[in-house]
Amino acid sequence: MIPLLEAIGITKQFPGTLALDNVQLELLPGEIHAVVGENGAGKSTLMKILAGVSTADSGEIRFEGHPVLATSPREALLLGIAIVHQELSLVPTLTVAENIFPGRLPTNRFGMVRYGELFREAGKVLQKLNVAVDPHAAVEMLSIATQQLIEITKALSLNCKVLILDEPTSALTDHEADMLLAFLRRLASDGVGILYISHKLNEIFATADRVTVLRDGKYVGTEKISDITPDEVIRMMVGRELGNMYPPKSERQGVPLLEVKNLRLPDSQASNNFTLYEGEILGFAGLIGSGRSELARAIFGAEPKAEGEILFNGQAVTIDSPKKAIELGLGYLPEDRKAAGLFLDMSVKLNMAATVIDKVSSGPMVSPRKERILAEQYVQRLDISTAGIEQEIRRLSGGNQQKALVAKWLAIQPKILIVDEPTRGIDVGAKKAIHFLLRALAESGVGVIMISSELPEVLGMSDRILVMHENAIVAEYHWENATEEKIIRSASGN
Repeated sequence: MIPLLEAIGITKQFPGTLALDNVQLELLPGEIHAVVGENGAGKSTLMKILAGVSTADSGEIRFEGHPVLATSPREALLLGIAIVHQELSLVPTLTVAENIFPGRLPTNRFGMVRYGELFREAGKVLQKLNVAVDPHAAVEMLSIATQQLIEITKALSLNCKVLILDEPTSALTDHEADMLLAFLRRLASDGVGILYISHKLNEIFATADRVTVLRDGKYVGTEKISDITPDEVIRMMVGRELGNMYPPKSERQGVPLLEVKNLRLPDSQASNNFTLYEGEILGFAGLIGSGRSELARAIFGAEPKAEGEILFNGQAVTIDSPKKAIELGLGYLPEDRKAAGLFLDMSVKLNMAATVIDKVSSGPMVSPRKERILAEQYVQRLDISTAGIEQEIRRLSGGNQQKALVAKWLAIQPKILIVDEPTRGIDVGAKKAIHFLLRALAESGVGVIMISSELPEVLGMSDRILVMHENAIVAEYHWENATEEKIIRSASGN
């Protein structure tokens, strides 16, 4: 069988970094081919070269057996290669149909959009792909999982033969991810070749036909999924045994640090009550939209609450802004590090100092020496891989960006740390590092609230687990009694 797409000897150099070094990849028609590796392994760089976003310094790309060179995404699309990035590019206020045909809307001779034809054509594409969505619906009214399907539908409307997906389920619940993966299997059965980047090995082993592993910009190997185990894939990725991904649970339970009483979110009738203890990791589970993040942001003062009381070390406090929360010793890692957590155009040093400007100042002026000492301390402590503290944080891999975000909040020396999806979009090695760091913080007396959509992570990390459904805490489980089945049942309102 002639490969649908081949990358042969691809090399790409960035200033100070050899991103890809003689890398190869082969995709067959109708194949779901996973590409895995630690953050910084070169996966995204390779995909961008295949999709015409970047160009290789050397090597060859073949499409259906013929050498090709795509110097732009448009040229790649004309060949039949489409990429769907981790961050969706849909316009929320436009309809599904308008998002499927951007720049290709049918118009009359006066330049007016023929909406009847637009909705009919969008309906045909959606029906062909078995996507049950109204083409008239505004995208902003759809779930993230459905938006992801629309993004893929947009790519397939151009009759692409190769579909590249970068972490497509990172923002989805397990149920939504299952829906998307079933959709991809249908596409593959129709002959579409799919390159699938993911850190979730359970998805890869449930869906992919083959897996290619990259490490430090080099090709390690390609194996059939049926011929390899997850542990063997991890060894190929990291070059070593990782051992247990989760540290031992805590045997200690200190005094109450945070007490939330009758806290009600706007537009909700449900009141929430819970206590966080010193040295505890308190997990929050629930479907996307259940109110987990909204409750956390209300506690942190980043979103309004309708009513309720918060006690900090037994004393009633008013937290009406993040500034007040930080003054009390409360830190918050948001779920989207790029949009809400980091200043991407600023240096590693400035990001780490952002929450503690007073500590790195001498009088009214910021002290470059204090900034440098702070940044170097956390780069070393968290083993952040960077060319230097002056490097733009956008240049770091996802795992190292996440470590830098953690460092930014450790700098305030928190008494309570809320972490929302702390390991989203990072590799297994970085995940383990974050897990052990959070447990070490708890052992030092910090109270940790952890929100995660990954049930194995919730079960592996939490001392207690609270489950939310429709803005309300509906169940509580001690770690010894918690199971995925119990959590899913509670999260579904049963």
